[in-house]
Amino acid sequence: MSYVAPLKDMLFAMNELAGLSAVNGLPGCEDATPETVEAVLEENAKFCGEVIAPLNWAGDQAPSTWSDGQVTTTKGFKEAFKAYGEAGWQGVQHPTEFGGQGLPKLVATPCIEMLNSANLSFALCPLLTDGAIEALMTAGTDEQKAIYLENLISGKWTGTMNLTEPQAGSDLAAVRTRAVPQSDGTYKVFGTKIFITYGEHDMAENIVHLVLARTPDAPEGVKGISLFVVPKFMVNADGSLGARNDAHCVSIEHKLGIKASPTAVLQFGDHGGAIGTLVGAENRGLEYMFIMMNAARFAVGMQGVAVAERAYQKAAQFAKDRVQSRDLAGSAGPVAIIHHPDVRRMLMSMRSQIEASRALAYVAAAASDIAHHHADDATRKTNQAFYEYLVPIIKGWSTEMSLDVTSTGVQVHGGMGFIEETGAAQHYRDARILTIYEGTTAIQANDLVGRKTVRDGGATAKAIISQVRATEAALAAHCAQHASADLAAIGAQLAIGATALEEVVTYVAGNMKSDIKAVFAGSVPYLKLAGIVLGGWQMARAALIADQKLQSGEGDAKFYHAKIGTARFFADHILSQAAGYRIAIVAGSAGVLALTEDQF
Repeated sequence: MSYVAPLKDMLFAMNELAGLSAVNGLPGCEDATPETVEAVLEENAKFCGEVIAPLNWAGDQAPSTWSDGQVTTTKGFKEAFKAYGEAGWQGVQHPTEFGGQGLPKLVATPCIEMLNSANLSFALCPLLTDGAIEALMTAGTDEQKAIYLENLISGKWTGTMNLTEPQAGSDLAAVRTRAVPQSDGTYKVFGTKIFITYGEHDMAENIVHLVLARTPDAPEGVKGISLFVVPKFMVNADGSLGARNDAHCVSIEHKLGIKASPTAVLQFGDHGGAIGTLVGAENRGLEYMFIMMNAARFAVGMQGVAVAERAYQKAAQFAKDRVQSRDLAGSAGPVAIIHHPDVRRMLMSMRSQIEASRALAYVAAAASDIAHHHADDATRKTNQAFYEYLVPIIKGWSTEMSLDVTSTGVQVHGGMGFIEETGAAQHYRDARILTIYEGTTAIQANDLVGRKTVRDGGATAKAIISQVRATEAALAAHCAQHASADLAAIGAQLAIGATALEEVVTYVAGNMKSDIKAVFAGSVPYLKLAGIVLGGWQMARAALIADQKLQSGEGDAKFYHAKIGTARFFADHILSQAAGYRIAIVAGSAGVLALTEDQF
């Protein structure tokens, strides 16, 4: 089966949880009316389902190839990318002054999800281009903006992010690529970059590489890194393409998944030096690159939601079609496996985690819009802190979730899931990179501990927990008026989860100086705990709203009953893990650090 966008759940999350109407009321967001947004999403769903999704299997079977420095993408990718750019999808959230649609991040987020559900390998090219656009918008000169932004936003050119080097890995302090200043104000760049997504391809006229490098007198470590624009083809004064720059692809990787996406090794400066221009000020490159990285990390979190959704759709359809064994309650003959309790359990596990992670990401996107557009400075700062706290959780938890969900998708298929022709295995393989690139789960967890929790003494985290408590109270008040076993059970687990998260935040903020290794031994469990509690918070909010709709006789009763049932499953089966995570974090370091190096 192909991909069908879950528009109803997307619109529910946008309208009821993320507050689209409030975002629509912000300065600069007036065009994001509910009617316009629904129309945009419907068109995007149609494009992704009809144009992009059919290429997903083909890309896995006939990946991109490299020969003599050139990369040829999977048949159909080039034409699809041209159509993607011409339809304006690259520019959904980017400024109208450079040819974008200027819509809020909240509107762009489901579009990102749909594109990645349709074809994860294809979607990586626009994802990296978005990051390049964000970095140039923030730190680029007026000349750089004039040269590059319109071409990137139109899809005529694409962008890359060049951080990693063979000796450096995730340790950017070890970057050794050199940038030597020239008399005309440009720089000559020399070095090797690895794992460069769409670092070479045939889908666009030019590729705009954003490259981290060191100038000759730069200090050691991350404080000595600068950012440079190094285009594949130089750009003439009239905007036309000029000579080929000295930036060449020397190979592409052979990978477990996302095979259609070319992951390049790029060599800069083997023939005299690649010409680049400085972005912003010298030695502030990592600061600018973090703009790209934060945009990319949020987008990778959406990739987790997206590939999980695609795996769920395939598994649910298989469970409805596959007839095997009698119903446990009795039947005349074999039934579709969706009647078997454990298959139901697996499908509900998949569905509930997807809905929770989607809702949390959409709420974060709305906070980002408020942080950028609200008239009140204090409101902007509060929402920016909220968004920044959630980014490593969305990236880390959602991608870890995708491994669980895509693996469960294989399990639902049984032996057929292990056979490539069914397609379930591709989603599992494709998902495996998501917890690694743009910063591993441990890197996200370290960020959550250090920058997002300890730096402000846990203030932001505890402010968010107070919002969770408010939902807990609202559930109790609703249940006092309208008896609901489901909402009562959800509220009980939410209370336990909020307490666990609060105790962990206090532990992390209070023990960083006295026992740093113990704190970081529990960093990934802390990230996962935050994910399930805050995801459970959104599911609780969703269940409350759904029950209120049912009480008033408003809307689609079948949809709202399903929303409550899914939230109940999440509370009982996922959110209920919170107490165990708390133990692993506050008392688990002894086991983590028990063995000496030679005992491993």
